[in-house]
Amino acid sequence: MEVTEEQRKELTVMSRSLKLESRYVVRSKVIMLSSEGKTLDSIIQATGLSRKVVNKWRQRFKLFGVAGLKDAQRPGKAPSISPEQKTMVIQKACSKPAGGYTNWSQSRIAKEIGISQSRVFQILKEADLKPHKIEYWCGKSPDPEFESKMVNIVGLYMKPPENAIVLCVDEKTQIQALDRTQPELPLKAGNPKRLTATYKRNGTVSLIAALAVHTGEVTATTMKSNNAANFLSFLKRLDRSYRNKKLHIIADNLSVHKDKAVKEWLSHKRKVKLHFTPTYSSWLNQVEIWFNILTKDVVKGGIWKSSDQLADQLMEYVDTYNKTRAKPFEWTYTGSPLKI
Repeated sequence: MEVTEEQRKELTVMSRSLKLESRYVVRSKVIMLSSEGKTLDSIIQATGLSRKVVNKWRQRFKLFGVAGLKDAQRPGKAPSISPEQKTMVIQKACSKPAGGYTNWSQSRIAKEIGISQSRVFQILKEADLKPHKIEYWCGKSPDPEFESKMVNIVGLYMKPPENAIVLCVDEKTQIQALDRTQPELPLKAGNPKRLTATYKRNGTVSLIAALAVHTGEVTATTMKSNNAANFLSFLKRLDRSYRNKKLHIIADNLSVHKDKAVKEWLSHKRKVKLHFTPTYSSWLNQVEIWFNILTKDVVKGGIWKSSDQLADQLMEYVDTYNKTRAKPFEWTYTGSPLKI
């Protein structure tokens, strides 16, 4: 058996390896012994292989060198899913199911087509389809004056008029004062804070708030219900709080914001001007960002014995926020078109 010096070095490393699989070690020894002139019987005795197997690896080495000692690639199992079935899975996932269902599950797709759920999972993963997942996005506003209203509001944010205060006003309604039927289990190592799934309703509280865009200060008050009288009362409070300042108040298109009494009061107030966001575009109102912060900090996971207790905590939070965290929200959008 002719072996080059380079092949001999490689075979020596293989035959002495402690990490290489044993079958490769034995095959390398077959070639090493053959190159040393050992007889076929002595090689069989030294390696424990049969005559047929020893001859097999000798021939493979002659044809392919050291690479021939590796297992030949075997033909894989024929795919059990046809292209037609893949197409059917994708078609099902992208269509609306019948029978009153809104969305497809992998198990129901598998049952409809007659394949396993794991196969459905693989097909959907390859196609990057997630029929179980839903994301929400802000659709295009149907308001014919969207652009002019949007430009007006963004202009107030970016460059407010001189000696003016820009306020974003909105209501967060029906905040539930929930109490739990069992005591709260506090946070400890390895376990989060735990609440019982059963609860008792102790009424609701509504909150109306105004965010001063360029200082971050929040003015708020709680109320039993959201109506035009409460909204007007809040506007009057803002008027008193910011004396000698022009007020530009941004609000959404809720009917109570356009009530006859509100319009009548505004007609006599030259220093107060109400700006309405475009239809379905309340996301332009920055106080919605603050409401999201409030929900995470106060409402989520809260326990209250009464609606009054909830109202007191909300107002305490507003006071703490103004003293410790109030600052303008930073504008980060670069102006690049969004991909939809």
